[in-house]
Amino acid sequence: MENERMRVVMETFRNDKLGNKKITISDIAEALQVSKTTVSRAISGKGRISEETRLKVLAYIEEKDYKPNVIAKGLAQQRTYNIGLVIPGDCNLVDMPFFQNSMQGICEEASRHDYDVMLVTTAGKDYSNLERMISNHKVDGVILSRSLIKDEAVAFLKEQQIPFVLMGTSKDESILQVDNDHVAGCCELVTKLLSKGYSKIGLIGGSQNLVVNRARLQGYKEALYRAKRVMEETVVYNDCETLEQVDQAVKKLIGNGVQCIVCMDDMICSLVMQVLGREHIKVPEQIKVASFYDSTLLMNHEPAITSLLFDDKALGTLTCQVLLAYIQGDEVKGKNLMGYEIVLRKSTEEI
Repeated sequence: MENERMRVVMETFRNDKLGNKKITISDIAEALQVSKTTVSRAISGKGRISEETRLKVLAYIEEKDYKPNVIAKGLAQQRTYNIGLVIPGDCNLVDMPFFQNSMQGICEEASRHDYDVMLVTTAGKDYSNLERMISNHKVDGVILSRSLIKDEAVAFLKEQQIPFVLMGTSKDESILQVDNDHVAGCCELVTKLLSKGYSKIGLIGGSQNLVVNRARLQGYKEALYRAKRVMEETVVYNDCETLEQVDQAVKKLIGNGVQCIVCMDDMICSLVMQVLGREHIKVPEQIKVASFYDSTLLMNHEPAITSLLFDDKALGTLTCQVLLAYIQGDEVKGKNLMGYEIVLRKSTEEI
């Protein structure tokens, strides 16, 4: 196997500007008057070699505008130069900008490091696609794009001892995590709404099996606690995932006299606006509406919706950076939280 690696490494570089012209380790060694072993060590980053010599080899490569052949480099370093990205099979990439934007950040960052991204989906407790990818040694590491309360994919990856990063939050501190700061963001948004005099704020949320929804609920609760207000169970509706469930929740909130409805995400907010429109309830004249997540789904609403703005592309970029650093053996921070921006729009204006 070692001889095969060396044979492929001999075809190490490809010149993009001059077509497919290749040079070998022998060519580089002859030009710099060093041994082929020395060049191989400089390329792979392994083995004893002086820093001066390593820099000389790398400078020659850069000067000639040659790039490493990823297959050769992978064999030399026992890597695939692929990372896996796991997304839930029940998501719609057209309607869910979060996955689109975060995937863009991941793919662009991976490409900068000569990595490709392999996409696999999971369906509920079925993570056989992920199992197959790992058992076939297709990737050097994995990004999980959604965190669940009981996440069997996480348990599987820990058992396999493969590098992975959770694009989300977990109570398990041994897991590398990168997430938006949902608790702080939601808390601050609700606090701002309370400061406007909206003392009775209802909440409509999605599945409580998703960690992100529990984090948003926690932010809502913290805002009420800081304002020394008691959370009324009759104005909080979780696990609303269909138009019918949202319809019932909106009608109950209106019956309970809420001044403002806060939605856990853009999809729920879009459904809430549909229901209010059908019931001829004007926003913001008769009721205020805000969302814990901003996206293109809300951009065309009239009125414009007050919301929390997260940079999902930057989230994907950082997640990929953490994973690649971990694969390289660098020291990485265990939990990384991204910032947010509160965007106050017409939907919560005082009329």
